[in-house]
Amino acid sequence: MTLEPLVPQEGWGVLHLFYKLSSRCDAEAVACAAKAAEEVDLQVVSFAVLGHKADLGFMLLGPDLVALKQAQSALSMAGLELLNSYLSLTEVSEYAHGTPAQRLAPRLYPKLPPAGKRAFCFYPMSKRRDGDDNWYRLDYESRLALMREHGASGRRFAGRVLQLVTGSTGLDDFEWGVTLFATTPDDLKQCVHSMRFDEASARYADFGPFYSGIVAPVADVLSTCGLRS
Repeated sequence: MTLEPLVPQEGWGVLHLFYKLSSRCDAEAVACAAKAAEEVDLQVVSFAVLGHKADLGFMLLGPDLVALKQAQSALSMAGLELLNSYLSLTEVSEYAHGTPAQRLAPRLYPKLPPAGKRAFCFYPMSKRRDGDDNWYRLDYESRLALMREHGASGRRFAGRVLQLVTGSTGLDDFEWGVTLFATTPDDLKQCVHSMRFDEASARYADFGPFYSGIVAPVADVLSTCGLRS
């Protein structure tokens, strides 16, 4: 029996999956699993991961959480060993009141990956609750001013970095997931470094592990990782 779809009232589900190649990994089966996900209206962003944390990863986006789970299962059945994952939902920030609808739509229903931006980075983050540095003790107007400063810093990288912030409070270990796509890895480094000086980040943000990689079609990602069909 197949589960009934589970769909947010607004936005999409977003599932980041980070895998290690195993001895039973089948490149053709992995490619088929990714294609099957696309055929049920999921967006599939595949990327090779640099460093020891994983070999490759997938960012899956779509309205149905059941479809996300089925895609995850299909990738694992193809022989990939799941090392880490992160679940979140696309959202419009509470600080975006008054923003034109046409600018909000890409936050709820993004089209990924962006053309020409192959450098990839993902990290989770939460707002701090530590003594006087408690984000949730600030009034709305204070938080709004800090987030406007933070947003202004990010806009300096418009055209070079595309950022998608997705909400995960109650869904995963942190409160947000941040996914960055950039033209070059330098852009990722400069963007994150610059924004950490904003008070909203320097005083009130806690970060989880960073995953960095190279966006490419599934076959190219597998080949780069040493797995060919």
